Amino acid sequence: MKKLFLCSFATLLFLSFSSIAAFSATSSTPIPVPTTVSKSADPAKSEKLTARLSEIKAIDKTGLNFSEKRVLRKETRSIKRELKQLSGGVYVSVGALILIAVLLIILL
Repeated sequence: MKKLFLCSFATLLFLSFSSIAAFSATSSTPIPVPTTVSKSADPAKSEKLTARLSEIKAIDKTGLNFSEKRVLRKETRSIKRELKQLSGGVYVSVGALILIAVLLIILL
């Protein structure tokens, strides 16, 4: 009984993936692919932002009150966000890579 359940579950899982692949292969309308415009990173601006981050890290925060510390945290977050946008890189986690590899092995 257990073997029958496992076989039927595996078959159902395989058929569900194969139907998705077959549907995508026979699609009549092309899937729109988002294009990214490569923007050159401004090295002067990124150097200025990293210098400001190092200044913030060097500040002695023991004498600051809560509101001043909050302003510094917000500024740090905004600078880090802006540096990420300037770098323009695409980051893929290890878990996502493993998932993609497993899906490719199953589908192909």
